[in-house]
Amino acid sequence: MRVITGSARGRRLFTLEGNDVRPTTDRVKEALFSIVQFELEGRRVLDLFAGSGQLGIEALSRGAQSVVFVDRSKKAADIVRKNLELTGFSKNASVICGDSLSFLKNRSPEFDIAFLDPPYSTGLLQQALELVPSVMKEGGCILCEAPPDEKMPESVADFRLMKKYKYGKVSLFLYRIPEKEDKQ
Repeated sequence: MRVITGSARGRRLFTLEGNDVRPTTDRVKEALFSIVQFELEGRRVLDLFAGSGQLGIEALSRGAQSVVFVDRSKKAADIVRKNLELTGFSKNASVICGDSLSFLKNRSPEFDIAFLDPPYSTGLLQQALELVPSVMKEGGCILCEAPPDEKMPESVADFRLMKKYKYGKVSLFLYRIPEKEDKQ
């Protein structure tokens, strides 16, 4: 697992070990970042269910202002901190070791981009997706990673499912608030 591009390009990141770990592949990560490539500079990002932190670290490498990483696993939080030190992004990041759903319930709108990549088939994605709009700034986007057969809502709060991308055994779901003329 490595940082694909930007200021930390080529850095190999530490990852969690075990069968419960499912790092985002480079192919899917490249696709995800091509979706938001012109929206990252100076933005605030949320990496929910952070795991090793690779998505948020990639965002920082590509010019995001700051990233908040949230994962309930102490091991995951420690790996994220280690990867932030390795890449030199510690000062631009906060690592929260705690429940993602509780985190979302206690925040105000502050994020421009949110990445949601929870463990598959647990229901956590849908639960988090219901709460994420409350922490998003106007004009923000939500990107979810899930298996292709995952049932995703067409809308959540004012956010609409704008596009679904399929990459083998992974799908990306892009939610945005439609422009006024798109709402009709």
